[in-house]
Amino acid sequence: MRVFVIDLESVPTRYTCEWKGHIPALLTKAAADRGRPDVEIVNISGGEAELKATPGAFLNFAATNVYKNNQLSFVAQLFSEGKVNPGDQFIFTDAWHTGVIQLKYMSELLGIPVVIHVLWHAGSYDPQDFLGRLIKDKRWTNSFEKAVYYAANYNWYATDFHISMFVDNVFSDEELDTMPQTIHRTGWPMEYMTKTLDAYKGLPKRDLILFPHRLAPEKQPELFRDLASSMPEYEWVICQEKELTKAQYHTLLGQAKIVFSANLQETLGISCFEGAVVDAMPLVPDMLSYTEMYDHIWKYPKEWVSSWDSYKRYGKKFLTERIKDMMTYPDSYWAIDPKLARNLQENFFSANALIDKVFSGRGQSK
Repeated sequence: MRVFVIDLESVPTRYTCEWKGHIPALLTKAAADRGRPDVEIVNISGGEAELKATPGAFLNFAATNVYKNNQLSFVAQLFSEGKVNPGDQFIFTDAWHTGVIQLKYMSELLGIPVVIHVLWHAGSYDPQDFLGRLIKDKRWTNSFEKAVYYAANYNWYATDFHISMFVDNVFSDEELDTMPQTIHRTGWPMEYMTKTLDAYKGLPKRDLILFPHRLAPEKQPELFRDLASSMPEYEWVICQEKELTKAQYHTLLGQAKIVFSANLQETLGISCFEGAVVDAMPLVPDMLSYTEMYDHIWKYPKEWVSSWDSYKRYGKKFLTERIKDMMTYPDSYWAIDPKLARNLQENFFSANALIDKVFSGRGQSK
């Protein structure tokens, strides 16, 4: 059996750089650990050049299509040369890939049943995502997302919140009774993160508060700026304004006391986990994926940041008080939840469920 990994393009400021090497290595190790010499892991890249994301976005809206088309051409050539066999598995590390549909087309029409896994990050079903905000006529995006879901054997999501949002916004009530039950939750394949950040753990802490998110409307950086102007006794840094290298960013994480979020869109939230690994306290709203991921000590009521008006009316006052308390008594917060980073790693940043399914022998094609 072959497992083909359809990877994500490498964007230096995103985790996609690490995924290009980590996921094939993770699967190779899993095959060895399970005594499966019959399994070959094949990574399919669309190019080696590092790409710069469209401002505020996760990827480059034009270059990503060049990259994905290169991957599709390679997959089509494999079929043409008879190098894809029944039972082979394909893992799309980004479900929003037109190649999912074309792979299904080749598999069905050529009579070569394969198993398709897709990892959902976001889409037009999320009103706060780029696709949700910028695309007005969602009939075509909704149809595409639904088609990908039906084409895949396994649809993977990192949190229950993401699953609920997807189901509620992609399928009608009538479709819920007949849709195939191919939804599965798994942590994202980021097992490497703890080891990567080990060198930055134990750095001397500063009175530093970080905004580590993309500069996009759904991340509400204006709230962070307003808090910064009101609390000059602390150092406030918006990381994407600094054009930091990964090493510089990780150093700031290690020196920070708080990683702040007022996000209106979050299907996982990697930066707050990174902060937790190096003992930077997360401060997040009690909504989105944060609700299931964090203990109450790290969360604040979502009403405080649900809009600029609510933030100004009462959210700012309470956030100011919470931040002062956390900056003054960080040990008290860690005493309540000392295993935060470990729990996040085990439940949300380790792809054990996905790996088990790939190697279970039950990955039958539809």
